[in-house]
Amino acid sequence: MSSHYHAVVWLDHRDARIFAFNADAADKTEVHSHQLQPHLHRKANSIGDGRASADPDYFNDIAKALEPAREILLTGPAGAKGELKKHLEAHWPAIARKVVGVEASDHPTDGALVQHARRYFLTADRMRPQRG
Repeated sequence: MSSHYHAVVWLDHRDARIFAFNADAADKTEVHSHQLQPHLHRKANSIGDGRASADPDYFNDIAKALEPAREILLTGPAGAKGELKKHLEAHWPAIARKVVGVEASDHPTDGALVQHARRYFLTADRMRPQRG
């Protein structure tokens, strides 16, 4: 991933699209889960809700791709974005501190995702104290 200041991640439990971007350009990185089974499966006589545990290797690969970014927005459907945030807090605290937002999102096109992230950071940057 290039060293743009902002990054947005759209992820579910199988795939992640990561864009490092500025006002004029965006660079895409894709990361895929190493788990072969679907995320949700049921097992007879088991305790719990039947969900497979998150793939730590997948989350670590996402974290590595995010290292150059200074501010990060996490997006996606369901719970994967929250699980990634918790994983970052536990195992990649320096990257977790760069996460400035977590938002629900369906399945936007790449262009729509980057456009949304640009608007998000434009608004968010105006709300943060400016350093001189």
